[in-house]
Amino acid sequence: MAKDNTFSGMAHNALTAETTIVGKIVSQKDIRIDGTLKGQLECQGKVVIGETGQVIGDIVAVNAEVVGRVEGNVTVAEMLVLKATSSLEGDVEAHRLAIEPGAVLNGKCTMRRSSDEDAQA
Repeated sequence: MAKDNTFSGMAHNALTAETTIVGKIVSQKDIRIDGTLKGQLECQGKVVIGETGQVIGDIVAVNAEVVGRVEGNVTVAEMLVLKATSSLEGDVEAHRLAIEPGAVLNGKCTMRRSSDEDAQA
């Protein structure tokens, strides 16, 4: 049976478990990391770091959800979710942040206003 590579109703890219990439990934669509990325990740959609996923480097995305481990800075334009099993060692910049009990966040956190809020201020 083929694996359905969709979430949020859209096709996405995936880095599967037991796979390591060294370098920079740039994606125009959602991406799920269940393997290891040693480098930068830039995504115009949602980034999901799965339970077995690990990113050693910076992440820039519209939205992100971390279930696994990140060692680097994370910048998201909208929402960052840290699930209970997640570990993030690095600075965070986000518009909204949700942290479940049990999640680990060691770093500086900067909350940004959205561009809509800036226009109204």
